[in-house]
Amino acid sequence: MSDDGHQHTGTERVPSRQRRRFPGISSRAYEHPADRSALVALRKLTGFDAVFKALSGLLPERSLRLLFLSDSVRVSERQFAHLHDMLRDACYILDLEKVPPMYVTQDPQPSAMCIGLDEPVIVVSTGLVELLDEEEMRAVVGHEVGHALSGHSVYRTILLFLTSLALKVAWIPLGNVAIMAIVTALREWFRKSELSADRAGLLVGQDVRASMRGLMKIAGGNHLHEMNVDAFLEQAEEYDSGGDLRDSVLKILNVLPRSHPFTTVRAAELKKWAESRDHQRIMDGRYPRRDEDGDTSVGASFRESAASYAGDVKDSKDPLMKLVTDLAGGAGDLGGRVRRGFDGFRSPPPSKGDTADGDRDE
Repeated sequence: MSDDGHQHTGTERVPSRQRRRFPGISSRAYEHPADRSALVALRKLTGFDAVFKALSGLLPERSLRLLFLSDSVRVSERQFAHLHDMLRDACYILDLEKVPPMYVTQDPQPSAMCIGLDEPVIVVSTGLVELLDEEEMRAVVGHEVGHALSGHSVYRTILLFLTSLALKVAWIPLGNVAIMAIVTALREWFRKSELSADRAGLLVGQDVRASMRGLMKIAGGNHLHEMNVDAFLEQAEEYDSGGDLRDSVLKILNVLPRSHPFTTVRAAELKKWAESRDHQRIMDGRYPRRDEDGDTSVGASFRESAASYAGDVKDSKDPLMKLVTDLAGGAGDLGGRVRRGFDGFRSPPPSKGDTADGDRDE
């Protein structure tokens, strides 16, 4: 073993860590069921296949790679060596054979992405590198490697391109409508894929508190001494359960233009998965293998996703989700509940002094 904490086997540099490794792990092991079902729905969207095939040949991927080479810093043993070690560790733990190139780009906003059609490329901003400590950053690198293992980079690249294109053709009648339909579907899928990648980040970092701290810092900046993980998770609980039907509608409207779920939601989802039997089975070495992917039924995956959605709706404290559950269960006085839920959208009734002659204040 060398002084840098790695074992050397011929030309291969293998990390010597106490973290568990998952040989041959399939991305199905950590993918959120909603991620898979959203991707199925996306592929069924009218016109998506045609757009996908057309863009696959048009997107300037070579130009993109040259841009990173010319105007970003490539992570290597000589540049951002600590990130290079984290990247190799993440690929080793998730058994990703080919380590994707990784770049650091100057941007004060904390961000990271995995893009590319032929091969994935990971890009992290200086804002993120400066914000997170080593274990928090390890979870982020694992998150992006999870995207690479799941094949998310292809759809992420198309989303970026179509979002830019939608702005350029906004003046064309109906042209923007068609593109935005696909963009909206892509965003819905990508928000779900972020939950999958958060799970991959936890499998790599194997420190749920570090994953939580990273999400808190992305939400509130580098003031960790002023923040508390439990209080942050309480925000997620309040967000899920608070308000009435008006708030439920506003939540939907707020999230539609976003490519990422809200950070409190991500933290709550990750905590729930970290405490689940599914996560424990993976840590015990019992997980789906890549060599079994070909035997997986699309129908079975879709049924699993549907069951997950149904369970989430049933367990949700959101007023709209409660209403959906009641509708399915045939609860009484639903009309009254709907009216009460949306009363706030109407103007408040006039006070007694302002009522017209002959009107009664009930």
